[in-house]
Amino acid sequence: MVNIISVITAVHGPSAEFLPDAYKSLLEQQLPEGWEWQWVIQEDGETDAVLPHVPDDARISFGQGRHGRAGVARTLGLSRVAGQFVKVLDADDMLTPGTLARDLAALQQPGVCWATSRVLDLLPDGTTVGFDQDPPEGLIERGEVLGHWTAHDFRAQVHPATLCVRRDLLLALGGWMALPASEDTGLLMALDAVSRGWFTAETGLLYRKWPGQSTSQAAHVQEGERSARMMVVEARARALASFGEWRIDA
Repeated sequence: MVNIISVITAVHGPSAEFLPDAYKSLLEQQLPEGWEWQWVIQEDGETDAVLPHVPDDARISFGQGRHGRAGVARTLGLSRVAGQFVKVLDADDMLTPGTLARDLAALQQPGVCWATSRVLDLLPDGTTVGFDQDPPEGLIERGEVLGHWTAHDFRAQVHPATLCVRRDLLLALGGWMALPASEDTGLLMALDAVSRGWFTAETGLLYRKWPGQSTSQAAHVQEGERSARMMVVEARARALASFGEWRIDA
């Protein structure tokens, strides 16, 4: 029997040109015996701009849907996910060799429902920059990320773009939040509110910095909307925490 880890990618026209780089990073993954990856690519919109950049590979599932931003696209893509674990990979980012295997190892740890890893920002000139607040490798206790996030101006010590999560829990939480941005942070806080996670200190993602990415736009840091997003994310996480810890079925 083959086990599947499903990699899910939201993409729109401007970022489609980076899909071949993301694909190359998937081809470089070495999975444990009995495991294969599936790549679910979901276009945020219904255009002719993305499909030409989608590689020809039977392991890839491509879909389209009405424009609703990345969170909506990823959540729609969940309808085609075949694996018990779901790995996030933004269209303009790249996994480092060994990332999927390390995520799978982390998710075999007792009580662990989600995994993250170290990130390097990939700058336009090809250089990389790390983050100075990485936690130690190992278990992340329930509520730990939310505590750090609220104490550090809504900046978490782990990056939501590196998430690998149990599919059943992801579905139970409703996928990604219906927000114009920070929908992945909303998911991370929800996961942290109800379950324990894992941080891998070895770099797992190259996070591309380029002018077209949504987080580089002025609207992303507009204070009124940012405050509203953060309030909803925090309130949801605290409400979920009141229901107790998610239990993994044996």
